[in-house]
Amino acid sequence: MKKQLLTICMIHVLVLLGHTAKSQNSSNDNLNLYHRIGKIKDDNIFKTRDYFNWGGSIIKGEDNKYHLFYSRWKDNFYGWLTASEIAHAVSLTPSGPWKYEETVIMGRGKGHWDAITAHNPKIKYFNGKYYLYYISTNAGDMNYTRKMLLDTNGKSPQESQLRKLLRENQRTGVAISSSITGPWKRLNSPIIEPSGPITTLTVNPAIAKGEDGKYYLIVKGDKPNEKRFIRNQAIAISNSPKGPFIMQEKPVIDNQDTEDMSLWYDNNRKLFYGIFHAHSYLGLVVSADGKNWKKSQNEVVLKKNEVTKIGAPDQPQRMERPFIFVEKNSPTTLLTSVKTEKQSYILTIPIKPSTK
Repeated sequence: MKKQLLTICMIHVLVLLGHTAKSQNSSNDNLNLYHRIGKIKDDNIFKTRDYFNWGGSIIKGEDNKYHLFYSRWKDNFYGWLTASEIAHAVSLTPSGPWKYEETVIMGRGKGHWDAITAHNPKIKYFNGKYYLYYISTNAGDMNYTRKMLLDTNGKSPQESQLRKLLRENQRTGVAISSSITGPWKRLNSPIIEPSGPITTLTVNPAIAKGEDGKYYLIVKGDKPNEKRFIRNQAIAISNSPKGPFIMQEKPVIDNQDTEDMSLWYDNNRKLFYGIFHAHSYLGLVVSADGKNWKKSQNEVVLKKNEVTKIGAPDQPQRMERPFIFVEKNSPTTLLTSVKTEKQSYILTIPIKPSTK
């Protein structure tokens, strides 16, 4: 009887400790980036003549330089779905200036899942290797020419059957290398398909490794059973950075239309953070376990209508693709992509050190 009582008491203590830990994790959500966003200077604006630059992510290499992987394409902003390639630029600081080095990945051509375009990269370093996550698409068995692809630019899926097919065939994949300069070996299949809280497509990957050694992947897709044009963010988990990933039933965000998540694990706060864009602002979500997400206590990171106040040369029509570069467990740089009337470019904005 005494042993049973002792066992029951121990269970109650463990449950109480678990609740206390969760409470502590919740109270640790004190990251506030809104007042730490620095001024934009010329070095923080990455423009390239004749190209639309978009969607960058940064990693520090073994050469102690900073490496930016980003999307670029020519001719028409809406050519991202038909002509984007992933390029590599280098800087001595995470906020620039950046120098183009090489084009890393392009569409592989007919017969591959990533036949057309390579877009929205995220560069990561896990277990001694570099992982370059990206999205691509294909036209299935449809015969098409380069001109037919270009003719879809700016058209909606309702206006173009080919554009509709290209949108619906978008998936996320990964290329792997032992060196930041390649060569890159691509997997021959996407790493995740739509299911659970998303349908139609799996795009715009964000990934982080948790303290449990597992890999947490966020992807975007269409919201199920929704007539309006709303996208959900979903979370999938794997024991390996290349999958297989198991989709979780509970979405990360499904109460508003958001895009372009980037993800990191804060070792000091013991929390996952995700940054996204919601059309008029960049915001944060937070999770203690990588599965259950909520808005961060200090959700807003940067408002689109305030970006010129910190030095942006133009008021953007669009401000998307946010990414937080973390060094020595502290956010140091905010990346975001902006579109103006005639061009698009990447901002690599310094984040001021915390005063706490």
